[in-house]
Amino acid sequence: MFASILLLVSWLASPAIAGKAGSFADGGNTSVSAMMMFVGNKDKVYIIDKAEGNAAQINGHPAWGAVWDFNTHQTQLMDIKTNVFCASGMHLPNGSYVTFGGNGAIAPGGNIGSVPNGQGAASYDATYQDYDGSKSIRVLNPCTDSDDFTSSDCQWFDNPDVLSMQKKRWYSAAEPLGDGSVALIGGFVNGGYINRNTPNTDPELEGGAAEPTYEFYPANGRNATVMQFMIKTSGLNAYAHTYLMSSGKMLVQANISTMLWDPESNTENALPDMPGSVARVYPASGAVAMLPLTPANNYTPTVIFCGGSDMPDHLWGNYSFPNTDTWLYPASKDCQRLTPEPLDGSAPVYVQDDDMIEGRTMGQFIILPDGKLLVVNGGLNGTAGYATNTGTTLSYSQMPFGMSLASGPVGTPALYDPNAPAGSRWSNAGFQTSNIARLYHSSAILLPDASVLIAGSNPNVDVNLTAYFPTNYQAEIFYPDYFSGTTRPVPSGIPSNLSYGGNPFDITVPATSYSGSSNDAADNTTVVVIRPGWTTHGMNMGQRFLQLNNTYTVNSDGSLTLHTAQMPPNPNIFQPGPAMLFVVVNGIPSNGTFVIVGSGSIETQPTGAASVLPDSVRLSGASGSANGSSDNDTDTATNGGVSHTAMVVGSVVAAIIVLGVIGGLIGVCVSRRRRAAAQKNTSSYAMRNAPGGSGALSAVYGADSSKALRSSDSSAFSLQPDYNHSQQWSGSTANLTGDGRLSPYHDAPPYLEDSRGPHGMSMELDPYATQSRMSTSSPHGRRY
Repeated sequence: MFASILLLVSWLASPAIAGKAGSFADGGNTSVSAMMMFVGNKDKVYIIDKAEGNAAQINGHPAWGAVWDFNTHQTQLMDIKTNVFCASGMHLPNGSYVTFGGNGAIAPGGNIGSVPNGQGAASYDATYQDYDGSKSIRVLNPCTDSDDFTSSDCQWFDNPDVLSMQKKRWYSAAEPLGDGSVALIGGFVNGGYINRNTPNTDPELEGGAAEPTYEFYPANGRNATVMQFMIKTSGLNAYAHTYLMSSGKMLVQANISTMLWDPESNTENALPDMPGSVARVYPASGAVAMLPLTPANNYTPTVIFCGGSDMPDHLWGNYSFPNTDTWLYPASKDCQRLTPEPLDGSAPVYVQDDDMIEGRTMGQFIILPDGKLLVVNGGLNGTAGYATNTGTTLSYSQMPFGMSLASGPVGTPALYDPNAPAGSRWSNAGFQTSNIARLYHSSAILLPDASVLIAGSNPNVDVNLTAYFPTNYQAEIFYPDYFSGTTRPVPSGIPSNLSYGGNPFDITVPATSYSGSSNDAADNTTVVVIRPGWTTHGMNMGQRFLQLNNTYTVNSDGSLTLHTAQMPPNPNIFQPGPAMLFVVVNGIPSNGTFVIVGSGSIETQPTGAASVLPDSVRLSGASGSANGSSDNDTDTATNGGVSHTAMVVGSVVAAIIVLGVIGGLIGVCVSRRRRAAAQKNTSSYAMRNAPGGSGALSAVYGADSSKALRSSDSSAFSLQPDYNHSQQWSGSTANLTGDGRLSPYHDAPPYLEDSRGPHGMSMELDPYATQSRMSTSSPHGRRY
């Protein structure tokens, strides 16, 4: 306890106020489990949970929405009407955000809500007061600290009677097009482990349980249309990986298949299958990202796929559960790169990349401003999802990790350098190990200060604080290597809008932003635009990194003028909408500045000629004036972008107040210790007496799955985070006991509408007209 107090006291009095490189810090309590997150602006991160029994209440029912403040790490609850369980989400060109689909209304214990809809689900539940979200389109205009969060202007617009999709979609893909509209692809209708029955005699519709169509938001008169690829990949096609290419075609990867799809003509061009038959989509849940787009690679998209599972097809089971004890099946280490549209016109091929340090399911790539990729979260074994039994463990009482289908949480982040020589691209040296399990329904996202917010984990059908892997509300912040620098760049002159082509602009970096030779600093400066994306299920939908072309002038006072190009004149490369711009000097990023890329509207984006830049101008003898190191030294603490003067003032103030807070800190620590003892993890399941779900669990078993299994140790963990030092997982193999049987998944009966018909509420409503209910204070409806 006193070690924790001393650490906190030294933090208060130290210039290193943002945290040490490679370390985790307390991110506060999220109030709702962070199944989804997105960065709304410089102040706020929005968090969404599935409808469930969170203790936090809003308007008389459990909350499943919140907004987290970047400065205070406090959350404020938000009311969401419909069930957002396993929806998809995306940005809009004006800086708003939208989430698509979800599941029917549910009751406590994950049971069908109290008002059945006659279609195997419910339209409403009287206890949780959640509505059917399977067709919902929810729109949010992010607000800042200066706004009134009690106003409807800052709340979710969530009314399926006014705005909804043509089809029910659960685990659908979402990918923006070059005009800012969004393609919505596939999904389940009601729910399940994987998207098929067994035997799989109806791969198109699965008796009404699968949704093999795509549609657009806004629809603009276009009806939902069958995508043959969704039929081909039946079973493992939830949350398909989608990336718009430079040509306007879209890379789509699901099951072990890959294609280029033309959204205009609905033509599909098959690409090679995934080597090794490694599944990357949910619930295999590999880490997948587009590599940085740079002038050096001519902005050519390349996608990296890492981890997931090579589990044989028959072991995946069906809607009800897997046919094997997945927590014993090691996740894949394999990584593959694919350039779907090679510049030389050659045929696309998967290229073997370095294996990950350890296998991961539910790992997640976060693209950092220095062009490296951080992978966080996940487990060594198993898959995403949850169940009360498998094809080999038939009783919930025998499930060793409660409902979790994964084991062996991986608490140590790993760093991937795409430009390092083959064989040396992965490292985790100097990184702490979190002792919080981040498995199913975990999330992570890049923050404006270039740290990474990590939250969530809830492999449970409803809130369960005593499960082996419990519902988690504790957020963490991870500080990458570049937080070792003592000085961060403080650029000026960054515009609020970036166009596709057009006149360049100048950014000024003062001499106080770096130390050493000005020429060297200028040579090692990049201007990058990052869209953190919408994070859920180990994915960051819409995440992209683009380096703007620039030249420079070194000035006599040591300042640098960066002559910076606009975006490449092709909206397909980086779709219109919100992003953060970072200036990176000697590997150390500035704080991100929020910008809007494009016109701010869903439309054919205006483009101009590629920016023409002047030649660079060097100046011998010029140098930076920052004190200490301004490059990436992993043994040095960081100031997190705060000026030297501010640090001095902060240190003095901290020294004055530190004696006054010691007593309070002791009280807080004692109180927390007592609460921790009271909430100590047990081996019982909190909801074991809850009634089971309606709907029979069924499966057709394949060959003897035991022959395919490989042994792997699982890990226990501590419920209480320790931010003072790295802590490895213990080797406990204690099992849960319980006598409850819950059924979170239900086979959908063959009742449903023809999935090719134009049913459902209209999406012709203009998305910006919808938001007119929310007054805006910027030309594109976005607050900064």
